[in-house]
Amino acid sequence: PHQVRKTPRKIREFSPKPTVSESFSFRTKACPSNVMEGKYSETVTFVTPSPLHPSAAVNQCTPCPTCPSFRQTTVQTGSLRTSFFSRRPQRKPDEVKTIEYAMGTIQAKAVSFRPLQTQKSTPSAPSQEIWTPDSWRRKPIKQVPVYPSLEALEAVEQRLKNSPPLVFFGEVRRLQEQLAKCATGEAFLLQGGDCAETFAEFHPDNIRDTFQVLIQMSMVLMYGLQVPIVKVGRMAGQFAKPRSADTEVRDGIELPSYRGDMINGADFTSISRIADPYRMLQCYQQSTATLNMVRALAQGGYVDLRRVHEFSLDFIQSSTAAKKYADVADRIDKALGFMAACGVSPDNADFRQAEYFSSHEALLLNYEEGLTRFDKQTGKHYATSGHLLWIGDRTRQLDHAHMEYMRGIANPIGIKAGPSLSPDDLLKAIDILNPDNIPGRLTIIVRAGENKIGDVLPGFIKAVEREGKVVVWQSDPCHGNVITAKSGKKTRPFNSILSEVKQFFEIHKAEGTFPGGIHLEMTGLDVTECTGGVSEVTDEGLNHRYLTACDPRLNATQALEMAFLVADLEAKILKLHNE
Repeated sequence: PHQVRKTPRKIREFSPKPTVSESFSFRTKACPSNVMEGKYSETVTFVTPSPLHPSAAVNQCTPCPTCPSFRQTTVQTGSLRTSFFSRRPQRKPDEVKTIEYAMGTIQAKAVSFRPLQTQKSTPSAPSQEIWTPDSWRRKPIKQVPVYPSLEALEAVEQRLKNSPPLVFFGEVRRLQEQLAKCATGEAFLLQGGDCAETFAEFHPDNIRDTFQVLIQMSMVLMYGLQVPIVKVGRMAGQFAKPRSADTEVRDGIELPSYRGDMINGADFTSISRIADPYRMLQCYQQSTATLNMVRALAQGGYVDLRRVHEFSLDFIQSSTAAKKYADVADRIDKALGFMAACGVSPDNADFRQAEYFSSHEALLLNYEEGLTRFDKQTGKHYATSGHLLWIGDRTRQLDHAHMEYMRGIANPIGIKAGPSLSPDDLLKAIDILNPDNIPGRLTIIVRAGENKIGDVLPGFIKAVEREGKVVVWQSDPCHGNVITAKSGKKTRPFNSILSEVKQFFEIHKAEGTFPGGIHLEMTGLDVTECTGGVSEVTDEGLNHRYLTACDPRLNATQALEMAFLVADLEAKILKLHNE
């Protein structure tokens, strides 16, 4: 809307703190509102620091601050002012909320933190219109960040579209075949990993330790249940998190909420909390490295059953769970010796390798669309950012963007179901996501809390069974049991998690259905974030190693203990069905 002449004084490589040498001089002409006519505006324009983009100069004009066609975010350091402008959709502006905050010497004013509509404006259409990887852009959307530079966002999206897939079509199809068995009690789904992956904790030891704990848990479950265990990690993509509020307040200072390392930084500063699209590329690179290492561990002999005693981590050796695991390992050794005596060689690949799949919440659809690929063999589109994707509790609105994107991909998908979801809406969601009732396509992840699962799960099961829908029932006992400890830190009591798991299995026993899996937020690190369990973490002990960037996680000892308890519960259910 403005004619602008720009005369850059100097453009240099970006540094985290803007300096005078990075400033530009702008002069506006023919301003329709005559607000800026003939005046000068000293402006520094940059994007958030990122190792993946070398230059920070952004070609954007400087419109009038009152112009309704633009959204503005301004950060001022000393006498310098940094302004971000992004074009608004061409419609009546929303009510503008002005937030003022200060951090040290940084003074900032942000106007409208509402979600940025990055897509072209097109009329809305029925939910079952022809699907394309970008058809979600025509739908309402929640839980999206505000990016200061639309041009940078589009450049990142194009980079992702030109990048190799992280997972392959055949792997995704194999996972769906295995999940189909979980729906009928012929297999059991073990899904676990970090609440939110971070750049800071990226290290091969951390990847190995989490993988190792999941393998231990799968050994315990497989031995106890005598059925195959489908192993799915919350890793190589779990970088974004939904938030209950767009902003966060600390000591009277209000800033945009931390939405995971894929979107912005956790540090409570105005610069860190600005959404940076180039973080998606760093997530892609970290996910690539993570998957490469996990594939090497799973297929390179690391999980050889003859090494079953070596899986245990050093810091849990003295725990009760470790002693029980050692007993299971001894029995597996004896079974392998018996098989060898019968002529069955333990050198068989099935004894030395394991299939391991990745998963994450499909939250940032710009990233998911960028990694969506078409399989010419099947004529279907696959999300190649992970093997299994799920829709969260805050983004499963039936006519919204996340449901639109997920209905069109051929991956197995999950949907979180809790007290805010009615049985009728669950059936509608199933019809949208799995209209052909394909076994293994849909997993219902029940997250209710120990005090509410008895009220919601029976209704879900009755509705699904009445309509003849084939789903995998999975318990997520972590998300509904978050409390605030006396220290002020978020935690999850181990006994509350266990209580919800027990009720999950008891309800399925009463309804005559199969509890198909468990979904845990856990880590291989020796953290103190969830209270209780055999590790006896107390409220006072939370500060010892409280490392999470988001929600509290079970440590390795607590996770292994949970595996033994689940094995006992599931074995009783399977025995009842067999009888």
